[in-house]
Amino acid sequence: MTAVLPGWAQASAERCQHIGRVADRLSAWAAAMDLPTCEHDRWMRAAFLHDASKDADVDLLRELAPRAWSIDALRHGPAAAELAAQHGETDQGVLDAVRYHSVGYAGWDDVGRMLYLADFLEPRRHGDSPERHRLRGRVPRDPGGVLRTVAETRVRLTIMRGQPLLPVTVGFWSALLCDG
Repeated sequence: MTAVLPGWAQASAERCQHIGRVADRLSAWAAAMDLPTCEHDRWMRAAFLHDASKDADVDLLRELAPRAWSIDALRHGPAAAELAAQHGETDQGVLDAVRYHSVGYAGWDDVGRMLYLADFLEPRRHGDSPERHRLRGRVPRDPGGVLRTVAETRVRLTIMRGQPLLPVTVGFWSALLCDG
């Protein structure tokens, strides 16, 4: 799928390809899950918005998302959500999906959870191991199970890299454990 980004987007050609692959994955899952058109449309809006500010100048990202965990690499989601809201996006689920797609969020509805999965499982992002391929295939019939596996992997990778776990991520992980 060709990425149809908003006019305010600042994303490289490579980033646009990633966004298109995330949208393709979400669209395939939506079809496999026989989602209503309105929900498919929400997933597509989140896909096209999630990295729309990824290549913006860091000063703009800091201005748009001053409290985004004080980590510049994570400001693009909150900044994109802010810009999307300024330009008319009113669906709080879509905005939350975009805002928290890099860190997780306990308050997500399906659009946030599915974007988190599609962004992480996008084949060219981290390589396409057989396990990742199996996880992508499992999503339509076991989205909750795959979500717990992906979240666990992301938490483990964050710890292994010596990076702090953000409170929002800990809350997300805790909510998944309680639901599981």
